[in-house]
Amino acid sequence: MQNLANKSIAILATNGFEQSELEVPLNKLREAGAKVDVVSLEAGEIKGWDKKDWGRSVKVDKTLDAVSADDYDAIVLPGGQINPDLLRVEQKALDLIKAFWTQKKVVAAVCHAPWLLIEAGIVKDRKVTSYNSIKTDVINAGGKWEDSPVVVDQGLVTSRNPGDLDAFCDKIAEEISEGRHDRRAA
Repeated sequence: MQNLANKSIAILATNGFEQSELEVPLNKLREAGAKVDVVSLEAGEIKGWDKKDWGRSVKVDKTLDAVSADDYDAIVLPGGQINPDLLRVEQKALDLIKAFWTQKKVVAAVCHAPWLLIEAGIVKDRKVTSYNSIKTDVINAGGKWEDSPVVVDQGLVTSRNPGDLDAFCDKIAEEISEGRHDRRAA
């Protein structure tokens, strides 16, 4: 993985995030030297979902009200069914995601998190992958869905499931290292 010293990354999540989809990027990106903040709706802790039942809690580093895309080089959106479904109705969360995209920063989403990309209006004309059950949602939003472990399209990094997290994290680091991305029309 690329060295991410002097880089800052936000992981936006709330209760019901898929355990590995938050913890693996959190740990791998920190190991690569990045400062990584878990950002959520409220202070304290958020509880994960670990495959078929509630998992471990993770400390929230900053609340959504206290952060800006200006503070970070990238945003990572963990999936699970519950987490992105709760966040996609939070306008402040969508505004933050849109701000990263508008500033040509890396936006990374795994599993069901492309729901957030759909709500933020980011998937149209972009190559995207996701968990198979939301493939139709991506296509209906104008995304070019691919059945691939990880898909990258000009700073947009998507991954279909927790089994692909190593490759997902590697691509996030690569895209951050490349810097800002032109967002030409597809």
